[in-house]
Amino acid sequence: MAKSTSSGRTQRMLRVGEQVRAALVQVLQRGEVRDALIENTVISISEVRMSSDLKVATAYVTPLGVADHADIIDALNRHAKFLRGRLSPHLRQMKYMPEVRFKDDTSFDNYKKIDDLLRSPDVARDLGPTDDEADDR
Repeated sequence: MAKSTSSGRTQRMLRVGEQVRAALVQVLQRGEVRDALIENTVISISEVRMSSDLKVATAYVTPLGVADHADIIDALNRHAKFLRGRLSPHLRQMKYMPEVRFKDDTSFDNYKKIDDLLRSPDVARDLGPTDDEADDR
């Protein structure tokens, strides 16, 4: 039986997801997708989550330096079949080539909100003086 992590994903799902992520990064870095929107944008792929049968790969991407991510995500999803074909040489060991879907990764926005909240004056006031400040007294 496959070992499951706390999130319900097996080691195999995690390993294959990382292999798909690395292959996607290589294909995008080489500029194989002929779409001006994709070619002119730096795209960060933070994670690829595999379905339990390894037939669907959901890639969480963040276009860097772009305010509206929806256009980039739509362009990637339009070229998903092409990208799937380009992944084949990198993933020869797989029985089935996964269908690739792209979603916007909002985790960076969430991290920024938490960081801003922790740095707010209200939270700083509630935390009180730090150990260094207490030693100075």
